[in-house]
Amino acid sequence: MSSAKSNALSIQKKELATRIYMILAGLFIASLIACNLIFRKFFHWAPTSWLTFEQSVGLLPYPITFLVTDLISECFGRKKANLVVISGLFASLFVLIIVTVSQAVPAAIWSPVNDAEFDHVFGSTVVAVGSSMAAYLLAQLLDVRLFHFWKARTKGKMLWLRNNLSTIPSQFVDTFTVIFLMCSLGQIEWILFWNLILYGFLFKVFIALFDTPLVYLGSWLIRRPFGLKLGEEIDL
Repeated sequence: MSSAKSNALSIQKKELATRIYMILAGLFIASLIACNLIFRKFFHWAPTSWLTFEQSVGLLPYPITFLVTDLISECFGRKKANLVVISGLFASLFVLIIVTVSQAVPAAIWSPVNDAEFDHVFGSTVVAVGSSMAAYLLAQLLDVRLFHFWKARTKGKMLWLRNNLSTIPSQFVDTFTVIFLMCSLGQIEWILFWNLILYGFLFKVFIALFDTPLVYLGSWLIRRPFGLKLGEEIDL
């Protein structure tokens, strides 16, 4: 009787783990796709008199992808984190196809959004997705690899260390790659290159440091129902 109850509980926990993983994967993919769709709008933010950020709004949801991959890496392991990264690549390519087909279809006369307006907003989506995908693969796979490198070196301790020493270098790789490709393809003027890299990277570092408590909180909430300690992973 007790054995049957134990097996049922194990199944329930596996279902719970699957739901948590799918929610995190959905959040990751939604954030990634949003980055590629909204990147053409730029915002201005001056937190101090000597520091000014002028960046694409696509930068706002992107740090969420690193937060999610760190949570998945910490709680579900490297293979599950890489699976989400690859899934995000296919999701972005699918969105790229949909947007391309939508551009090719002529707008109706009564359409609230005509062809010119649609192309103005989504006209550079192909270039943006291509550039961001190259940067995305390099940065995300590097993030997962570095996270587990530091996790092994610290023997599952010091979550704050592996969170930041994986995210910050990966964010620099992403920032440099995507801006370099966008400038090379004529989407951004070269005169803005170093300014966008510097302040884009500083913005991402700020967010990376800010999300460290969220990684601790998130990993604790995920591990709690399974009775796991810091550094232990859910076998899904």
